[in-house]
Parts: sequence; C-alpha cells; structure tokens
Amino acid sequence: MASSSLARRTAIVTGAGSGINLAFASLLLRQGCNVVLADLALRPEAKDLIAAHSSPSHSLARAVFQETDVREWPQLERMFDTAIREFGGVDIVCPGAGVYEPPFSSFWHPPGSSLSRDLPTSSRYAALDINLTHPIRVTQLAIAHFLSRRSSSSSASPQPINHIIHISSIAGQVTPLLAPLYNASKHAISGFVRTLAPLDREVGIRVTAVAPGVIDTPLWRDNPEKLRLVAERDEWVSAEDVAEVMGWLVDGRGEVEVVDTSSSGGGEKEGKKMVKVEGGLILEVAKDRVRKVEQFNDEGPRGARGNTVSNIGMVDREILEMLGSGKCGEAK
Repeated sequence: MASSSLARRTAIVTGAGSGINLAFASLLLRQGCNVVLADLALRPEAKDLIAAHSSPSHSLARAVFQETDVREWPQLERMFDTAIREFGGVDIVCPGAGVYEPPFSSFWHPPGSSLSRDLPTSSRYAALDINLTHPIRVTQLAIAHFLSRRSSSSSASPQPINHIIHISSIAGQVTPLLAPLYNASKHAISGFVRTLAPLDREVGIRVTAVAPGVIDTPLWRDNPEKLRLVAERDEWVSAEDVAEVMGWLVDGRGEVEVVDTSSSGGGEKEGKKMVKVEGGLILEVAKDRVRKVEQFNDEGPRGARGNTVSNIGMVDREILEMLGSGKCGEAK
C-alpha cells in the first residue's frame, strides 16, 4: 500500500543499479514514488525492477533508467532533464553512488602507479569525484530545481518538504588506515549535511543522511580485496535495512525511534528514544540497531553488530610493511 506522503512523488537515485541505492529505489516504488535510476549499468535485479515498473499504471509507480557517469557534471544535469520529461519534476534526490577506496583510485596506489587509473596530469582522484564531488554537485542541482518549482507554483497550499538524502558511513567517524580517501569523503559528507540543516526550516528542503555499517552488497561480495576484511564472526547489515531507514527520513514522519545509548549506563542493555526528523539528522544503521549520530560528544559506532570487520588490522599491517620497504604503490 502506497504511503500518502510518497505516492505520486518522484525521486532521482544515483548508484541505483545495485546495493543500498537499488534497495532504496525499490522501497520508493513500492510506496508509489516514481524513480529515475541513475547508474553506469544495471544488475539483473535492477533490470527486473524497472521491467516491473515500466508502464504507466494507476496502481504502480514508474521507473526509468538513465545511464549516468556521476563524475561527469553534464550527465548529472541530464538526470534532472529525464525526471522533468518523464514525470514533470523531482521531489526527492539521493546522490548515493559511491566506491570504497578501489585500487584504481586509492591513496595507497598514487596516480602513476601500476593499479591507479588516476593520471598525474588529471589533478583529480576519481574516488573523490564519485564519493564527494558528485553528491555536492547533485545537491546544488536539486536545490536549484526545488526552488524553481516552488517559485513557479500557483498553488496557495503549503508546499511539501523536498528531500536530499545522502549516504555517509561509520567511516565518517572511524578511520581505518586502509581507506584514507573513503574516510575523508564520508567525514566531508557528514559535515556537508549538517551545514545544510537550516534549509529545512528556511526554504523547506530537508538534507539528511544515513551512516551504514558493513552492508551486504556487491560492493563487498564481488570484491575479494574487500571480502577478506570480513571474518566469519562479523555480521552484515542488509541493504534493505538501510533503505528502510532512508525511507523514514523522506516519508514525512515527524519522529523516528533510535537506541538511547545513555540509558545503558555503560552496560549492554540499551533503551529507546524518539528523535525529531529534521535537516542535518544523520542516522547510523548497524544490525538491528539505529542510532542518531550527534554532532558533538558522540560516542561513535563502537563495536555494534554490523559495524565491525575483524581482519582490517591485517590489511593495515600490510600497508605499513609496504611503507617500511620504501614504497607507496607499485611503479608502472
């Protein structure tokens, strides 16, 4: 059954060909929200989702695919053109595409080294273009679009809240040596979201974020270098669990229930509390646990289930051994 607040609305979701963003797109469609899925390509399950929502229907929302390289700003603008052409405009934007310190753009494989595709002459890191510059640029485009629609509206009724929801990470607080560029980008996203908090009350644009732990997605499962970080005792968070929390942030509810870490008194038992959904809110998503990430004096992710990769110290040691040998990446 479609939620009244999401039905007949339209969203753009980047990185929606797989993982968290595909799960979020699926949730929105089930709630009656049209979706532009923007990605370089679609996994089979994403193709199936679009096929099931490809025809106009009174009972189903519609989905369209826009091939998008999020590093290219003209292609980001094209997403909005597609949404306007297909659905008349956009209400919700999720610039969710991201990469986890891939060898082709890694601090530990500098431009010019054998595994890097970042050119010494390009003056840029692809990982930062994807994880940081693209969300910032999409947010600019979304704000301009929302304000334009509001100024041209002839309705005397109050305008509904528009939403921009980002994907940060527990790496926005913790800092494994393995992933300096990823850590930096997620710290930046969290700060960016908090910076834009006043837009909620001032112009009706709510910018929020989720900060997931270790998510069971192709980003991990299809990457042996990442998968070796995970020990048998580690637990995964599902993409659907993250998408559900993302839905809380955009479906118009006033409050959400999160763990109350202050109630545990340092023990294992945690209580619950309600927090207001408003601009600048960041929710950490672990396994069976949602926590508000405070701006100041926050306790951090701790060792919650779904927040740990036990073998990461092994990789950190490998990096230190590489540096101790006088190398930083293999020369071409």
